[in-house]
Amino acid sequence: MTFFLNNWFLFAAALVSGGLLAWPLLSRGASAGGVTPAEAVNLINRERGVLIDVSEPAEFGAGHAAGAKNVPFGTLETATDLPKNKAVPLLLMCPTGSRANRGAAILRKRGYEKASAVAGGVAAWREANLPIERST
Repeated sequence: MTFFLNNWFLFAAALVSGGLLAWPLLSRGASAGGVTPAEAVNLINRERGVLIDVSEPAEFGAGHAAGAKNVPFGTLETATDLPKNKAVPLLLMCPTGSRANRGAAILRKRGYEKASAVAGGVAAWREANLPIERST
């Protein structure tokens, strides 16, 4: 016990450094339910998943994943242009993925059990060299 008391600063430094090392793993886990762009492509191809971009129309026009449908975040609670089949995977995107995570939660409350965000959003989609479209 005296060793611990005499060297408490070493234990504190070990805890802090361990926490800093674990932070990236923990922060990735915070977006539970999110899928990578590669997983999203698999869901689109195998389960007829639907890409929904929750960006505002101007952001959507500047660049979005090819084939994505624009349903702005503010309209998700009342949107009528979503798929009728609530069992189909809905893959939500926005420029960074933050609005998409919240949007997926809203859609799960509406009964879309397979709604999930694409981790990293359009930026990750672009980084994975997947097709991007621009609206004119």
